Amino acid sequence: MRALRAPLAATLGTATLLALAQAPVAAMPLSPDSPHSPAASPYAAPDDYYNDAEGKTGPELKTALHGIIKESETLSYDQVWDALKATDQDPADSSKVVLLYSGRSQSADDNGGGADQWNREHVWAKSHGDFGTSPGPGTDVHHLRPTDVSVNSQRGNKDFDEGGEEVGEAPGNFTDDDSFEPRDEVKGDVARMVLYMAVRYEGDDSHPDLEPNDKVDNGSAPNLGRLSVLKQWSEQDPPDDFEKRRNDVIYDQFQHNRNPFVDHPEWVGEVWS
Repeated sequence: MRALRAPLAATLGTATLLALAQAPVAAMPLSPDSPHSPAASPYAAPDDYYNDAEGKTGPELKTALHGIIKESETLSYDQVWDALKATDQDPADSSKVVLLYSGRSQSADDNGGGADQWNREHVWAKSHGDFGTSPGPGTDVHHLRPTDVSVNSQRGNKDFDEGGEEVGEAPGNFTDDDSFEPRDEVKGDVARMVLYMAVRYEGDDSHPDLEPNDKVDNGSAPNLGRLSVLKQWSEQDPPDDFEKRRNDVIYDQFQHNRNPFVDHPEWVGEVWS
C-alpha cells in the first residue's frame, strides 16, 4: 500500500490557501485538497434517514441502504452540468469548481470538450455495465465529478488500483494499461463513490446490478475494482468537509438521496468485510 504523499501546498494555489486560512470553519467548507476537517461538522443526514439500517451488518445492511437511497430524483445528462457547478464549488471562489483528479480550481463556466476545459467524469466508468449517459446511473451526480478533459481521457474506463506512471497534467495521479490511481487527497472520495454505486444499483429496476470486485480489466462487465484497494483508500482518506458538503447539496438540491459511506464511512467494512 503506497503511503499518502502529496503535501497540501503542492496542489493548492496561494490565494485558495489564504482564503481557507482566514475563513471561519463553520462557514467555509474545506476543499478536497485540505487536511481532514475536525470531527464536528455542519453536514449530516436527517436524524431518521438511516433508521432502517440500524443494527444491521453485511448483506442485510447493504439491502437496507439500497432501500433507503434508491428513492431519488433523476437528472438528465444536461442537468448534470449545473449540478456539478453547485456540488463541486470552490470554497474560496464560488464562480469556480475544483477538478477531481488535478485539484485545479477552474471557472465553472469553462466546461465542454475542449483542451483544458472541464467535463463530466463518470467515476464508475459508464462502460462497466454499459449504462452510458442515460438517466439513472449515467446521470447520478453522486459519482459524476468535474475533471480536466485530457485527464478524464487518460483515466478512460480503467479500474482503480495502485501504480503506473505519473499523469503529466495531474501530478499525484498514476496510470498504467489497466488501472488508475487518483491523488491522495481524493482516494477516499473515489472509493466511496464507487461503493455508493454498488449499493444504489442492484439490478431491481431497468439498470444493471453494479458490483465491485477485486480485479482490474473488467471490460464491459458491471464490475469495477479493485475492491481491496478501495476499502483501504476509504479508511486512509476519511470524508472531509468538501465531500460532506457535496453530499448535502446533492440531497438538498438535486437527487434527494445521500451517499451512506460519506455519512458513515465505517459501513464500508461492515458491508464488505
